[in-house]
Amino acid sequence: MPNGRRRFLACTWQDQAGTSAVEFALIAPIFLLLLFGAIGYGIYFGAAHSVQQLAADAARAAVAGLSGAERTALATAFLANNGGSYVLIDPDLLTIAAAPSPSDPDQFLVSVSYDASALPIWNLHPPLPLPGKTIVFASTIRNGGV
Repeated sequence: MPNGRRRFLACTWQDQAGTSAVEFALIAPIFLLLLFGAIGYGIYFGAAHSVQQLAADAARAAVAGLSGAERTALATAFLANNGGSYVLIDPDLLTIAAAPSPSDPDQFLVSVSYDASALPIWNLHPPLPLPGKTIVFASTIRNGGV
């Protein structure tokens, strides 16, 4: 066997100088994808929770109304006054639909939708499956608050 080949075979199994760099190059993209995916989805779920809480709070504010029109005005006013105080929510991207429930006249339905297209999760588009860009939650109260 030539001397150079023997030296190559001896070094192949014993020399581990670049293994850390190779392992990092293989694992780093997966780790970064998971890290940024967790951050992006965390922000999205935080915004979704804020929209859900906003719908529930607007419905609670509407309890004080005596008629459907008054309840609608109370829920809309609550959204206009407090929409910006919820975490991760831009109040300009919120819409509300408040009206008596079509399925039960003894209930009042408040639905809040949020255009979440400005959240940073949409920067992760190629590798991850993404949720819808509109977050919608509804809350129902009984007329009279009971």
